Amino acid sequence: MTKILGLLRHAKSDWDDVSQRDFDRGLNDRGRRGAKLIGDHIREHGIKWDRLIASPAARVVATLETALPAMHTEYDKRLYLAGSDTILETVQDHAASAEDDLDTILIAGHNPGLQEVLLDLVSPSRENDLFREASVKFPTATFAVLECRIDSWADLKNHCGEVVHFARPRDLDPELGPET
Repeated sequence: MTKILGLLRHAKSDWDDVSQRDFDRGLNDRGRRGAKLIGDHIREHGIKWDRLIASPAARVVATLETALPAMHTEYDKRLYLAGSDTILETVQDHAASAEDDLDTILIAGHNPGLQEVLLDLVSPSRENDLFREASVKFPTATFAVLECRIDSWADLKNHCGEVVHFARPRDLDPELGPET
């Protein structure tokens, strides 16, 4: 059986107010544009997400309000700046407490944790061009999809997945590419 895990990194955050706590930073204009674009892409991609679990940081909340306003989001404070182990544990906990069996889970959060999840879940034998792109850099507002060869989310562990989709805002609009 296969479970689908989506990873969405928050869009570009606003650094105008350097006195603001990291948790409270929202998005800048470029971030709002990237969030809208990647949200349109996620909807067009066609996966029906059973659960969206996200960090409650302001930049993640703002990303989701712009990108996926119609989706119900479950915020979990463990995802704020979480590493790979914490993210995987959070997925397992939410799946275990669900009333229905979840086949697709989308996580919205931060780097380096999201990129670490991708690097941990993909075995060397399943590395492909999408994995190689994602392993180099997982920029803001990036969306990745992994197919995990597991029967249950409880089995989610290193080397069970393969990257089947990878999209960055710059792939969808070159104007949102790296700033020079």
